[in-house]
Amino acid sequence: MNEKSARILAAVFLLGGLAALGISWRLGQADAVILHARMPEAGGWTPADLTVAAGQPLRLRLTSDDVMHGFAIGQSDQPAVDVEPGKVTNLTVIFDKPGTYTFYCTRWCGPNHWRMRGAIIVTGERVEQPVTPPLYAQLGLDIDARREAQTIPAGKPSTQRSAEIFAQFLLPSAQSYLSPGYYRSRSPEQVWQDLRDDPHWVHYSDLQLWDAVAYIWQANTTPEALAEARSLYARNCAACHGESGGGDGVFIGGQVQVQGEAHGFPPGYETVLPTDFTDPRHLLAVSPAHLQGKIIRGGMGTGMPMWGVIFTEEQTWALVSYLYTFQFEEVP
Repeated sequence: MNEKSARILAAVFLLGGLAALGISWRLGQADAVILHARMPEAGGWTPADLTVAAGQPLRLRLTSDDVMHGFAIGQSDQPAVDVEPGKVTNLTVIFDKPGTYTFYCTRWCGPNHWRMRGAIIVTGERVEQPVTPPLYAQLGLDIDARREAQTIPAGKPSTQRSAEIFAQFLLPSAQSYLSPGYYRSRSPEQVWQDLRDDPHWVHYSDLQLWDAVAYIWQANTTPEALAEARSLYARNCAACHGESGGGDGVFIGGQVQVQGEAHGFPPGYETVLPTDFTDPRHLLAVSPAHLQGKIIRGGMGTGMPMWGVIFTEEQTWALVSYLYTFQFEEVP
């Protein structure tokens, strides 16, 4: 073979390889789902429902038609990705188990941001698992009923004030107060009343007993859980409930409720103002089970989203612990 023929043959192989790569790339692109993000008022995610078989790759081409959005899958380790206007972000995800997975927007794009959700239906043979009802349902709690504490501490309860009273929790007679089952099923006000009625605690002042309540709440969480919850709250809750928990987030303006109809927000967004977690009359009257129920189920008719499909159970309990830090002083 002369040099000219060798060059021609090499060029043919090169062009053939490039063509094969081009065909492979086009097939990969044809297999991908183009997922458009728009503000909820303009339609949200399109398409909003996706289907894939377990173990098979789901290829997504994410793009925004208006403002910056974010894409994440609830209860997943898959990191969130930005979805920018006029650009395409390629993402491939694989689900090992059949089920329905919720994807959602991670960027606060407007007051109805939380409505930007969609579903990925993963098909395959399912193994039926027993379903345990959430604790609020097991306890028969009406989480929509408004509760108001009748006993309010004179100051903010603190776990740093008295080592003497916290030493009481080392005694066998006080161990039951520290159990997760006891803590989760009772409001801070109920626990304070239990301590007040307990002969072992009769010599302590009302404020000291409130400090003991704060100790019980702190003993049922960890610094790591609170740190994660603080981040979750900032990303998902603060825009409505406020960074300091006062119910005065950036999306809360001059909204009022008149004859059951909310004014000051787009239709369908809110019917009541977000909860003020800095108000002891509210937060000290509700149990951790009550708050977790609100988080996982949402608030009927209040605009409070359902987060049970987004957060894991551990994350919901961590968030509950964090909400009480608006009432109890944190220990560094």
